[in-house]
Amino acid sequence: MILPAVLDFARLRAAYAAGLSLPDMVGALLERLAEADPAIFIARTAPDALHAATAELLARAPEPNSLPLWGLPFAVKDNIDVAGLPTTVACPDFAYEPTADAPVVARLKAAGALVIGKTNLDQFATGLNGTRSPYGAPRCVFDAAYVSGGSSSGSGVAVAAGLAAFSLGTDTAGSGRVPAAFNNIVGIKPSPGRIPTAGVVPACRSIDVVTVFAASVADGIEARRVAEGYEDSDPFSRRFGEAALPARLRLGVPEAGELEFFGNAAYRALYEASIERARALGAEIVAFDYRPFREAAALLYEGPWVAERLHAVQPFIDEKPEAMDATVRTIIEGARSMSAVDAFAGRYRLEALRREAEREWADVDALLLPTSPDIQTVEAMRGDPVALNARFGRYTNFANFFGCAAIAVPAGFTPAGLPFGVQLVAPSDTDEALAPFAARLHAAAGTGAGLDRDLCPPAVEDVPTETIAIAVVGAHLTGMPLNSQLTTLGGTLLAQARTAPGYRLYALAGTTPPKPGLVREPGLAGPGIEVEIWQLSPAAFGRFVSAIPQPLGIGKLILDDGSEVSGFLCEPAALAGATEITEFGGWRNYVASRARAA
Repeated sequence: MILPAVLDFARLRAAYAAGLSLPDMVGALLERLAEADPAIFIARTAPDALHAATAELLARAPEPNSLPLWGLPFAVKDNIDVAGLPTTVACPDFAYEPTADAPVVARLKAAGALVIGKTNLDQFATGLNGTRSPYGAPRCVFDAAYVSGGSSSGSGVAVAAGLAAFSLGTDTAGSGRVPAAFNNIVGIKPSPGRIPTAGVVPACRSIDVVTVFAASVADGIEARRVAEGYEDSDPFSRRFGEAALPARLRLGVPEAGELEFFGNAAYRALYEASIERARALGAEIVAFDYRPFREAAALLYEGPWVAERLHAVQPFIDEKPEAMDATVRTIIEGARSMSAVDAFAGRYRLEALRREAEREWADVDALLLPTSPDIQTVEAMRGDPVALNARFGRYTNFANFFGCAAIAVPAGFTPAGLPFGVQLVAPSDTDEALAPFAARLHAAAGTGAGLDRDLCPPAVEDVPTETIAIAVVGAHLTGMPLNSQLTTLGGTLLAQARTAPGYRLYALAGTTPPKPGLVREPGLAGPGIEVEIWQLSPAAFGRFVSAIPQPLGIGKLILDDGSEVSGFLCEPAALAGATEITEFGGWRNYVASRARAA
């Protein structure tokens, strides 16, 4: 079979629905992977292992498109653990063999996605250009003389070149956005804490974010919704809600004195065109002072946060400094001269800049910024690796310091055929609210995605202004067989939570797919039962509830924070023949225990 140039979700799903078998797709993809630039991947899933994963998925979910990400191939940046593949962080002497998937990978696999390999990166995720790796330098898919962007270089190129339907990157300084701009794809940078970073080799652990590259905003946020959610093993993970944005956005663009393109007139012209497209789409354009954002961005490499990078690799760099890329080592070892006093001084300076930035946020809802103000050749980057790299982060480095959500989208091509991108950046947890306008901005640019210049990115529906929350406890959880009943109705995951004490959980007899029953028993001690809180529009909530079969129903659950939410409860009469599984603390743990015992 002939795969499309870019593996967007809609065309793959349509092909599966029309009769394309999953083994045939995998076979065609393996042929394409065999011809790809070897610098894109550090380790590929072996064909036998990929076929075995395919067989396992078909045994678990034989119906095409029956899981949220069924049959979608994805790549993983090689600072994120995947069981069965080494984690190298682009440093062979640092490599280790993880025994378990990072939670973000496990969630995507549970939702039906297939890991095709580990992608190249700037070593130890230190860089925004993609040249700092002993495994080679992935190149811009439109001109191999130019950098791909980093540090998530291979992940960006894998999507743009049609090797993966989506990929995981990480973003500390802009690494989940710059490769998107340099390869004509979308980069989704969630608000910090929404996607767990457990199982990720840290760069700056306090602000690291796992990101998603995809052909469209719609595809990217679909994968993000599966990946996100509270994770107890990650101390930086958090429970979150969704912040709203107004129907007509006030988009901030930097005042003329703060706009810098380092002589790249073509990028300046494309940015100005993007502003006009945003205006035509109904946004109000507001000039703002970018200075506090720029000064905060500079703290990431010029301030004490470099010490976080040293903390992440100190035993290794002390033992084998010669094993590291020279530029990366120089950057990280710059932290050795910093003191605890410097750390506090940096923190105080950041908080002062945050307060100044708040005054700018008062007049805007989101920022429309260049993703990168410049692009460089591989040769030029290797000749001046620090100064040229710093240019790329001018408009990205501040975002995680300020807890922002960001979406990078394609925004045109220069006369020389090089891609340009812009990013929408907004306050924390506007991830859902930001997506519809980002999708419209991408579509209006008419760039297609990756190598497919003709692809029409799908729209993303506006977030309903009125929603109803519902707690799910079993087969509707993320990655479980009935989760698609929520996602197809436009449901979005709000948070992972736990009930208050006083609930028992049972595995019901004779249900297909297997389902649990939650029953309240006031006075029962214990930590409560794990649930997920989803939100639906009122109409979707009504359709969802009307389809719930006996003996399940919807009642009010009490959560461990004392709040109440509508959620699944079970009729006591259905407990005949059921097995109590309260001790597992939740349906997901029970299902995992059954899988281990099988």
